[in-house]
Amino acid sequence: MESPPPNPPPRVLLAEPSLPYRRVIREALESFHHCRVDEAPSAERAFELALQHPYQLFLFAIDQPDFSGLLLDRLLARASPRAHPGSLTAPPVIFLARPEAAVGLQGAQRDARQRGILTAPPKLDALLALTRGLLPNALPQPQPCPPSSPPPTASA
Repeated sequence: MESPPPNPPPRVLLAEPSLPYRRVIREALESFHHCRVDEAPSAERAFELALQHPYQLFLFAIDQPDFSGLLLDRLLARASPRAHPGSLTAPPVIFLARPEAAVGLQGAQRDARQRGILTAPPKLDALLALTRGLLPNALPQPQPCPPSSPPPTASA
């Protein structure tokens, strides 16, 4: 009997102009979560990828070379469900921002899809805290060991 093909890992779309930041975020997500990360150096490229593939999570830098990550998210909030039948909404989004820009964004968290803001440079603990529950873990959670029986005693 053939086993069913394994489910492909969920996809994450990362739009960040900084190659070093993209690399750090991609390696962290792929190491600690069971996922595939597609990278885009611009909002325009991210928009194209989002229409081609269904994603489980978006990570968008606010500052993009062509248009802002906020505008990209607004566009995809409308276009993504239309491009992927069976999807009622666009995936959750985490914004990447420089510290000075992140302060102004705290009050802008009105969209239920927005899961938080990751400030640059990206910190592993903050990234994993924001993505917890959104992506499956790469390693199975350790199971508690069954209680062992007491060692045999020597009777005299």
